[in-house]
Amino acid sequence: MAALDHVVINTLKSMDAAADLFAALGFTLTPRGHHSLGSINHLMMTPGAYLELVGVPDTGRQRQEVLDSPFGLNGLVLRTFDADATRDRLAAAGFAPAGPVAFSRPVEVDGVEHDARFRTVRFPPETFPAGRVYFCEHLTPELVWRPEWMAHPNGFLAIDSFTVSSPEPEEEARRLATAFESTATPVADGWRIPLDDADVLVVPGETAGFRTATLRFSSLDDIAARARGRSDAGWQVLGTDAGVLSLPAFDLNLTCRSSR
Repeated sequence: MAALDHVVINTLKSMDAAADLFAALGFTLTPRGHHSLGSINHLMMTPGAYLELVGVPDTGRQRQEVLDSPFGLNGLVLRTFDADATRDRLAAAGFAPAGPVAFSRPVEVDGVEHDARFRTVRFPPETFPAGRVYFCEHLTPELVWRPEWMAHPNGFLAIDSFTVSSPEPEEEARRLATAFESTATPVADGWRIPLDDADVLVVPGETAGFRTATLRFSSLDDIAARARGRSDAGWQVLGTDAGVLSLPAFDLNLTCRSSR
């Protein structure tokens, strides 16, 4: 089965505000990256899957795919180690994958600039109405998973799950499971698709969309205190070891749970 690579949060043209907000909430952000396709980003790394803030620069080339997408949770990205093989597998399974598309962004490590390089395999937008789903091959993973970027003051450790809403949850779950080389199992509130290191949950909803990502922290004390101290963030307690972080400016709700 596939592994989760990263989850994308679209900031459109508000990257400065988003980066300031996530830093204030205790996340360690990588330096701003500039993709050759016309987008900008910051990452919040873990040893496994990571969060990505993506947006477009104020001037110059602007990636239309980002501009055409809404604020908030905007990309569910799976890992591949061979983009060509993944494209062929998806085509054999009845999908119409596009790519691989190659791109890069400069990364400075120890004062030396390198090119972080990637290849992605994507689906036509109508394949998954909830949002962008694609596979990413890292050609230079050592430039992305850097130990200095994995320690977060708020205790962020991992992404545990990603929730998709759909008017046809069973059909959507089975389609996603096929793409991910996994299985869809009915659970109390929908369907569960296990990945190598996380779960995708598909739940009933009036419209298709990405509902939330569940983040794991060493403790919720820090992230809860930081959220409560800001007018542009909200915190809702869910029992003794979970909460919801709300960021209205980015139409974003992130479920947070403690590993304790």
